[in-house]
Amino acid sequence: MQKILLIIHAPPYGSERCLSALRLALALMAREGGKPQLDVYLMSDATVLGLPGQQDASGNTLEQMVEQLIAQRVPVKVCKTCAGNRGLLSLKLIDGIEVGTLAELAEATVQADKVITF
Repeated sequence: MQKILLIIHAPPYGSERCLSALRLALALMAREGGKPQLDVYLMSDATVLGLPGQQDASGNTLEQMVEQLIAQRVPVKVCKTCAGNRGLLSLKLIDGIEVGTLAELAEATVQADKVITF
């Protein structure tokens, strides 16, 4: 099974990079015949995506996209340092999102067959 690490840096607003990353993640998990082992790591301003209620321009919630990934057992983590710098660590995150460390990201990077960044 192929291991893919998806790192999202882009904020939920201002560009479509965050939305595109989530769409790709869902498309990877929807593949017939060999779904990859996918890990998603939110860094920088993408950590805001971990908060409930984020929406795209069409009104669909980004939260629902994240919840779909979590329901498929895709680990979604926010960088502890990045989230802390933005005051997010004391706030409620979307159920199932974990706070991760740079050491965990380093290990996931080494273990991945492919690393994709947005």
